[in-house]
Amino acid sequence: MSISKKNGEGYYDPTAYDALTNVEKQEKAKKKADYKPLIYVCSPYSGDVDQNVKNARQFCRFALERNCIPLAPHLLFPQFMDDDNPAEREMAMFMNYVLLGKCDELWVFGSQVSKGMELEIAVATKRNQKIRWFGRKAKGGQRNA
Repeated sequence: MSISKKNGEGYYDPTAYDALTNVEKQEKAKKKADYKPLIYVCSPYSGDVDQNVKNARQFCRFALERNCIPLAPHLLFPQFMDDDNPAEREMAMFMNYVLLGKCDELWVFGSQVSKGMELEIAVATKRNQKIRWFGRKAKGGQRNA
């Protein structure tokens, strides 16, 4: 809906127009400030699982501190699925891709990219999702796919 420069009687009314335009701008700015993007946290799981889980928690905290909602399926699915069972791992990866599709961005953490991470990055690239790359300490830069 656009704001008219004329009042209800059809007369030019710049004061009311300016006031309503300013209110609309403030509302838009507040909505933008309140927005928290959903971030898919992509980091290694297999290998040193204990350390990788600890790292993933830190990466989620890093995203949270940047006003984002972190999503790390590799912290959730291993709670009730067996990563060593090929059928369950394939099902978990499928669910990862579904969740990735709901996210605003994919954030890749760590200095090593695992096979699972490669697949997630490939899916995000194919979907033209924004991808950001961070080093192990989560202070790194950005690269768009």
